[in-house]
Amino acid sequence: MEIKGKIIAVLPPKSGTTARGQWQSQQYVLETEEQYPKRLLFDVFGEDKIKQFSIQPNESVKVSFDPRAEQKNGHWYGSNRAWNVERESAAATSPNNPQTAATA
Repeated sequence: MEIKGKIIAVLPPKSGTTARGQWQSQQYVLETEEQYPKRLLFDVFGEDKIKQFSIQPNESVKVSFDPRAEQKNGHWYGSNRAWNVERESAAATSPNNPQTAATA
C-alpha cells in the first residue's frame, strides 16, 4: 500500500535484543493533505533502513508499507511496516525545472 502526506511526528527509537540479535525500530506519524486529513502511524524496522530513509518532521513523503495484524496470547496487535520512503519534491514536478523538461 502507498500513502502520501507530511510527517507530523517522529517518535523516539526503540531497540532490544532477541535470540537473533539486536534490533531497532522507529515510528512516525504521517498526515495526508486532503480536505479531511487522515493520520497514519507507521514504523521503520532496522537501523540501516532508519538511517537510509532519514525521515524528518515536516517532510512531504510517499510511504510504501505493509499493514500487519498478529495475534499473541489472545490479543491482537497491528502495525504498518514501511519498506520504502520517497521524498515528494515540488521542484521535481515543476514544468519550469530544466532537469524535468528534458525528460518530459
